[in-house]
Amino acid sequence: MRGSFEDIRPPEDQSFRVLRWSKNLRDVEIALAAGAFRTARGEGANWHYHAAMELTLFTVGEGTRFVGDHIAPFRDGDMVLLGPRLPHYWHVRGASGGISVQWHFPAGHPFWSFPEVRGLEKLFAMAERGLHVDINDQAFIRQQMQSMLEVTPATRLGLLIQTFARLAQHGGGDLLSRKSFALPPISSHQQAMSEAVRYILANYRESLRLPELLRRVGMSKATFARQFKRHAGKTFTDFVLELRLQHACEELQKDDRTILSVALDSGFSQISFFNRAFRRFHQTSPDAYRKDHRTTIGSLKTEKAHPTIKASSLLQTSIKPS
Repeated sequence: MRGSFEDIRPPEDQSFRVLRWSKNLRDVEIALAAGAFRTARGEGANWHYHAAMELTLFTVGEGTRFVGDHIAPFRDGDMVLLGPRLPHYWHVRGASGGISVQWHFPAGHPFWSFPEVRGLEKLFAMAERGLHVDINDQAFIRQQMQSMLEVTPATRLGLLIQTFARLAQHGGGDLLSRKSFALPPISSHQQAMSEAVRYILANYRESLRLPELLRRVGMSKATFARQFKRHAGKTFTDFVLELRLQHACEELQKDDRTILSVALDSGFSQISFFNRAFRRFHQTSPDAYRKDHRTTIGSLKTEKAHPTIKASSLLQTSIKPS
């Protein structure tokens, strides 16, 4: 997995960009004039961040969503609003499709000279932690995003402002990351951290060996621990634990295998530790979780990796856009 600070540049005649994909997050098309597109390479399949804000909708696909220190499953219909320099990544199982809108309107940008948009400052500030868009707004915003693909640039801008207004109306949705990130435009450790995340995702169900990971990223134990927490928002141990528990949750929803079998398949070597960690993280036992969250085999229910906060409850605080 290649990690980088993505330099997002809108088409020459536009102040933001809209893109779509129909197979995978690497092969995307950027909307130009009405109905015209050009191909580009997307970074959504990599653990990355950028200065631009982003609104992303998955119309097809399922997998795991990473936003700051947030880890949770997602499926088609998932919609998130991401603030600037917030690391994110979608680990998709199989094919996917969707639409993404990206813009960079920092303080001092001409966008803020219009008094009508001043009320968006608080929404943009909340997005620094990522927002899972409120279900009540998703149908309207989905239509707006789909329309942006086929209209003229001027009409596209109008649709974007309408989308902002709708998001602000209900407070955006649920906050995802437990903290804001302010990663530098260029980080000398970004490549190593992306490789670390790739290695962990490929091996978290096995016995992960830290010395092997340190060898792969070329870091000392102390430097790795410091930089991983800075870039991922949590320690290496907690990151792996959350991935294993999330996998266990998905398995508990799918079939009737024993709790021991699910624990072992998720990377836990001791059932007692699995039970303690599960209860501490989800405030219930694995068996009770299964009874409460059972779904049809093969389906995936969206589950928050940790408690979320309604952004609307925080929008009373006066915060300037970053």
